[in-house]
Amino acid sequence: MMQASTRRIWGLMYRHIALYRNSWPRLVELAYWPILQMCIWGFTASFLASRQGSPAALAGGALLGGVLLWEVSLRSQMGMSITFLEEIWSRNLGHVFVSPLRPMELVAALIGMSALRMLAGVIPAILLAWALYAFNLFSVGPILVLYFVNLMMMGWAVALAVVSLILRHGAGAEALAWSVLFGLTPISAVFYPVSVLPAWLQPVARAVPASHVFEGMRAALATGIIAWHEMGWAVGLNVIWLLGAAWLFAAQFHAARTRGALLSIGE
Repeated sequence: MMQASTRRIWGLMYRHIALYRNSWPRLVELAYWPILQMCIWGFTASFLASRQGSPAALAGGALLGGVLLWEVSLRSQMGMSITFLEEIWSRNLGHVFVSPLRPMELVAALIGMSALRMLAGVIPAILLAWALYAFNLFSVGPILVLYFVNLMMMGWAVALAVVSLILRHGAGAEALAWSVLFGLTPISAVFYPVSVLPAWLQPVARAVPASHVFEGMRAALATGIIAWHEMGWAVGLNVIWLLGAAWLFAAQFHAARTRGALLSIGE
């Protein structure tokens, strides 16, 4: 049973991997935006670092670290959402569910493709940051793996919510695949601590898993001390976000199948 499920998940993943294997523009697109963002903010960080004696000089490393780690969440969310949209654009969603593929197997395949797309986009940007600006994100130590995992989990939760909205509203909700997570940037503490936000907005920011990841990252870069309490909050919030997104997806998938929208969605 488990072997058959794994084969179905791999089969759906392989379909998308084959698209990238035979299309260099798709491969370039994966790394284009992370590298562009890293270059823009990297030169900004270099300028800040050149201001000797300025407090802003200390912000360069945290700025680059924030940019690179935020791309982990962005690429995870967009990778999952766009992989699902490609099934709609190719009119393949109905065919997929004529097969024995289960909804949760679809989600597992989307998560697998999301992880591959994220790594293909973010790793080149991390290496280029080391080559151009001598910024080594891996210097924070093994805790970096937990930062990656938590940001990926948040991206998957947001992507599942986006997929649910697409199942409910069709093509009208497709633009959310590119915009939702960008809208969370101001309250995710990517480039600044939560404490600089207005008092009424700080509890909202604290409910976002990424804010705890970035608070912990800045503490690790500045002092070398791992803020485990921030990591605990990030993990707990991610579990809540994923459970809520999974419930929403299950409800909207059932509703879409009931009204026959799996065959007509995107038209």
